[in-house]
Amino acid sequence: MKEEQERARRPGGRSARVRTAVHQAVSALVAERGYGNFTVGDVAARAGVADTSIYRRWGTLEALTKDVALAGLTAQSPIPDTGSLEGDLRAYAAHVARDITGPEGPAVLRLVIALSTAGEDGMRARDDFLAERTRQMEVMLDRARARDEPTPDVLAVVDHVLAPMYIRSLFGAESLTPGYVDDLVDHVLRTLTGPRA
Repeated sequence: MKEEQERARRPGGRSARVRTAVHQAVSALVAERGYGNFTVGDVAARAGVADTSIYRRWGTLEALTKDVALAGLTAQSPIPDTGSLEGDLRAYAAHVARDITGPEGPAVLRLVIALSTAGEDGMRARDDFLAERTRQMEVMLDRARARDEPTPDVLAVVDHVLAPMYIRSLFGAESLTPGYVDDLVDHVLRTLTGPRA
């Protein structure tokens, strides 16, 4: 059984195609129906796979949706290394803005929010998503500290850069233009160094 699970997790080949199809099915169903309004059977039918394949690989719908959310987060938002905190923050914010305004971005955000109401498994999945986002930011901030740059804490980046973008995306407010995203980063940098010339 363990050997079979390890094979199922290996990237490449049929396993990778199944994972991609299932992830796309979950994202589409979240966008169309909202979380909690579809079953593993619905996902299987949309992905063109047997529901037993989903249960064997993920076990529960909550575990599957957690995998979708984390995969979207880690694949779509690479951690930049430009050599400066300013460059890293601008590149990271631009990546996040592209991610959450892309075809699957709002669905992933809604999925993470919906997981908060999906019992203990859902809360754990949501917490894992937030922990991964925090880990990504800590990598950038730790590098900046190692270069002796003035560095905000993670919550400052969340409050002043990520949260405004997420709110705009979720509520369909004004678009996340590059100028707007740069202004958010400027605000965080000003809190560290004072007004910029």
